[in-house]
Amino acid sequence: MRHPALLALPLALSACSTTGDGYPSLLPRPIESRDAGEVIRPDPIVTPDAALDSRIAERVVAAERIATRFRALALQTESRVAVARGVAPGSDSWLAAQIALADLNRARGETVEIVTALEETAAERLKAGTPPYPALDAAIANLSRTAAEQAEKVQALEDALAS
Repeated sequence: MRHPALLALPLALSACSTTGDGYPSLLPRPIESRDAGEVIRPDPIVTPDAALDSRIAERVVAAERIATRFRALALQTESRVAVARGVAPGSDSWLAAQIALADLNRARGETVEIVTALEETAAERLKAGTPPYPALDAAIANLSRTAAEQAEKVQALEDALAS
C-alpha cells in the first residue's frame, strides 16, 4: 500500500455529500426581511375650535389695521428722512425724521406683539399635546412675513438717514 491517502479520499469526499439538515438555512430570516423604515402614522385630525378661530380672526384684522397704519407712517417717514438726509444730527428735520422712525418702529412692534401672542397660543397647544391647528399656523406664517417686511423697511429708512 503505497498510497494510504488515496484510500482515505473516498471517505473524505463522502463527508461533503451529506444533506446538512442539521444546519440553518442560508436564506434570509424573517427579521432580515422586515422593513426597517420609519413607521408612518396618519396625521391627527384637528377638530374645529370656534373660539380659537375667532381669536385668530381678531388678531389678523388687528394686524391688517396696523399694516395699513404702518404703510401711511412709512410714507411720512420716507419724506422726513429725505428732507433730513445730509443735515447735522440734532437739527429740527433730523429730529422729525427720528420721531417718525420711532413711530414707525412702534407700529412694527405692535405687529410683532400679535405674532408673539399667536405663537404663544401655538406653544400652549403643543404643550397640551393637541395637534397643530392649520389656521393658526397660517396666520403665524403670514403675519411673521409681514413683520419681517416691516422690519426691513424700518432698517432701510434708518440706513438712509444715517448715510
